Order: sequence, then C-alpha cells, then structure tokens
Amino acid sequence: MNQILNMVLRMFMRKVISKGMDKGFDMAAKRGSKKDKPAEGVSEADRAEMAATRQKQKRAKQAMRVTRRIGRF
Repeated sequence: MNQILNMVLRMFMRKVISKGMDKGFDMAAKRGSKKDKPAEGVSEADRAEMAATRQKQKRAKQAMRVTRRIGRF
C-alpha cells in the first residue's frame, strides 16, 4: 500500500514541479512585456534581444522535458 501511495505522490509532484518550472521560464522570458503589443519605448535592438530570449526559453523547455524523460528510467 505504501508503494502505491509513493508512486501516485511522485507522479503528482512531477506534474506540479514541471508546471511550475514552465511557468517560471515563461515569466523570465516575458520580462513584463505583453506578447500582443510591443512595449512602448523599446528599441529594435531590444526587441531582437527579447525574441532571442524567447527562442532560448523554448530550447530550455525542450531540454528540461528531455532531461525529465531520461530521469524517469
């Protein structure tokens, strides 16, 4: 019975931690600006940097997913 409870708890915690990490990556990549409309007073260089940051964030998410999958085995 204890093993089943531990298994269910681990599955639940894995999902919660995964969602939390994804949310943290999203917040770090946005840095307070809206996706729909560009922030006022932001230069083109800053916009390019923000776009690069979003790409890095996407790659980091993919790497975290792969790492979690490998860690399951």
